Amino acid sequence: MDKPNLVYILADDMGWGDVSCLNPQAAFETPCLDRLAREGAVFTDAHASSALCTPSRYSILTGRYNWRSRLKNGVLGGYSSHLIETGRKTIAGFLQENGYVTGCIGKWHLGMDWALRGDYSEEERSDFFFPGDRVDFSVPIQNGPTAFGFDSFFGISASLDMPPYCYLENDRPTALPDHTFPGSPAPAFARPGPCAPDFHLQEVLPTFVEKAKAFISQHREKPFFLYFPLPAPHAPILPSPEFQGKSHTNSYGDFCLMCDDAVGQIAAHLESLGLGENTILLFASDNGCAPIANIPELLAHGHNPSAWFRGHKADIYEGGHRVPLLVRWPAQIRPGAVVKETVCLCDLLATMADILGVPLPDNMGEDSVSNLPLWKGSPSPVRDSLIHHSENGSLSIRQGQYKLEMCPGSGGWSYPVPGTADEEGLPPIQLYHLGDDPGETVNLAEEMPELAQRMRALLVQQILWGRSTPGTPQPNDGAPVWEAVRWMEDAK
Repeated sequence: MDKPNLVYILADDMGWGDVSCLNPQAAFETPCLDRLAREGAVFTDAHASSALCTPSRYSILTGRYNWRSRLKNGVLGGYSSHLIETGRKTIAGFLQENGYVTGCIGKWHLGMDWALRGDYSEEERSDFFFPGDRVDFSVPIQNGPTAFGFDSFFGISASLDMPPYCYLENDRPTALPDHTFPGSPAPAFARPGPCAPDFHLQEVLPTFVEKAKAFISQHREKPFFLYFPLPAPHAPILPSPEFQGKSHTNSYGDFCLMCDDAVGQIAAHLESLGLGENTILLFASDNGCAPIANIPELLAHGHNPSAWFRGHKADIYEGGHRVPLLVRWPAQIRPGAVVKETVCLCDLLATMADILGVPLPDNMGEDSVSNLPLWKGSPSPVRDSLIHHSENGSLSIRQGQYKLEMCPGSGGWSYPVPGTADEEGLPPIQLYHLGDDPGETVNLAEEMPELAQRMRALLVQQILWGRSTPGTPQPNDGAPVWEAVRWMEDAK
């Protein structure tokens, strides 16, 4: 069989409960995603490695847990330096070496090295309000997507609410910023910064869809990998007029339907070119829904973007990192398959290596596990464990239906918020059985101390070994500041 094409569509801040084939209680239907599920496989227990944008994207492209990088908590800004380590091969580089044309269209948010007027620390560069007049936009960018395995890139440096507000093509802006956006008064979502004359926020998602279709048309004669990270439904929440009011919830719900339509356009374009049969079309989200979606308003309309799971974006709870994952590959995946086994978005690298029959070296994809057996209908788990990560750097580990969380609260933005009075007096760790308690309401840590001890020990082992898959131990990057390691040191 010919090498399959791969189109990876990644939504930004779309909750598990926002996809109606996963959540029958959703207040609106996502017809294009539902069709994708009917024609392929829907994964009910899929997870981003982190509950935030930047770290989960790092894991998708490298097959390595994000907290092994220098970034231990939070996200990068629009001017942050590159996060993927120099010399580390990504899924794009791997496929490039195996005969694929590779392209990235959309939101990068993994850092790149702008030409700066002066020397600034990484902390200064990552400030969301880093002054744009310190950047020379006329000088080519270094260490962007094309330095990490992509033949071409068209997109934005970070989230759509972060400056600079300009399109980037390969290593430079398509037009030099010539004014400051937003004007006065500034909308709540926007951070002020340089804006290019050809950049209009409402047009960004439609522009990316057209660019993605053009990439597919241009490269249809060779195997290709299109990484298509959408800028939506992340803020700014700006559904086009034809979607406004369509969800009967709020503008976030309408924006979700606009994302659904984007997926439908890509699927239809593949089919129109006769590429549907041997193209892996994959849809996922980088983390859960963000509070800026106005979750109380959504709930008032009968819609919960996290469905029956606790928490939302940034949290160690399921609502932070359990994400929709749909995969269609007519040549190999049975239509209508429902996969209940635990998987992670960082598994893409090992899965594609398995499909191509190319082994990965020890220093690549250290936490990536092939999902190909699940795609082919195997009922057996492919993962023994899975580690999650929250906004403040807290970790948890999942084994079977048990989940151990190394923090007393959410580790993110929902109740109990880290460092507040709400968290005081709570047990230092949390243990839940997700099969019996998917809402994570009954902490079993005191009832099952031996299980908690074993799971903590496994977590620490996988941290210190630098990998969670078989192979030679590998180094982590940056200082080991994890709670689990500190706990083991205190227990000696």
